[in-house]
Parts: sequence; C-alpha cells; structure tokens
Amino acid sequence: MLIIHDLTPEEAGKFDFGENRVIFDNGKIRPCIGCFGCWLKTPGKCVLRDGYEAMGKAFSECDRLVIISKCTYGSYSPFVKNVLDRSIGYISPFFEIRNGEMHHRRRYNNHIKITVYMYGEDITGEERKIAERLVEANALNMCAEVEKVAFFKNPEEIRGEQIC
Repeated sequence: MLIIHDLTPEEAGKFDFGENRVIFDNGKIRPCIGCFGCWLKTPGKCVLRDGYEAMGKAFSECDRLVIISKCTYGSYSPFVKNVLDRSIGYISPFFEIRNGEMHHRRRYNNHIKITVYMYGEDITGEERKIAERLVEANALNMCAEVEKVAFFKNPEEIRGEQIC
C-alpha cells in the first residue's frame, strides 16, 4: 500500500501506517515543470531530483493508494496535488479510448484501488461533489478503481477509519 498525506508531523505521529510506504511533505518537493521527461527521457521517473522523482515507480508497486488530504476548494491540498502531478510517469504518453474518452494507456500492469480521506472544517456539499468527481477522474486516468472517498472535519476523525 502507498499512503500520501499532508498531515503535520504531530498529526501523522498519531496514525499507525504500519510497514506501508508513506509519502509526506519534507519541504523539498518541486513542482512538475511539464517537460515530459518522465515519458520520454527517463520513462516512469521524473527528471527532477528532489526525493520525489520515483513517484511513478511507487505507484507501479502498489495495489492500494490511500490519500489523506485537506479538502481545498474541492481538490487536494497543494502538496498532495503536487505529488500526483509528479506521478504522471506512472501512465504512458500514448493514448487509447476508454468510456468514450481519450486517456493515456497503462505503463504498468498493476491495478490500484484508491481510497481518499479529505478533511476540513467547512467542506461544502458542492466541494464534496467536485472532490468525488476529481477522484473518479484521477482513477480513470490511472486505470484504477475508487474504493472510497470520505470527508471528515479534522485528521483526528480519520484515525477511526481502517486505513491499513
């Protein structure tokens, strides 16, 4: 299982992530520069060397992806969004038609089930709908399956969920 979260060290310390791979903000992630190097120069691996270059490989090695993120205008937090952007090397640059839409082909044969836990004090109904559609769209692009999208007021409430 791969876990991506935007929790503070204090919040994360209250979770038991087990032996799973955990991606968190160490303050060094650089934004995707849209160079397509992860598709052409170093397939599956980002050309930026900041400790997050192997996100495509990390996705290829998991069967479950758990995301814990603050809900920001119906989307992920900036850090989580950045990690997802940096993982674009997980899919190939070639296209195919799925569900009547054009999407990138798979690069790897694994099948990922995605669970997303979003938190925030004032998440509106509209933001929930947007977030659910976003997770579905991400799953479609990744040839993955949405297992669950859930909303909470704060990270403390998420601890009651069976994450691992």
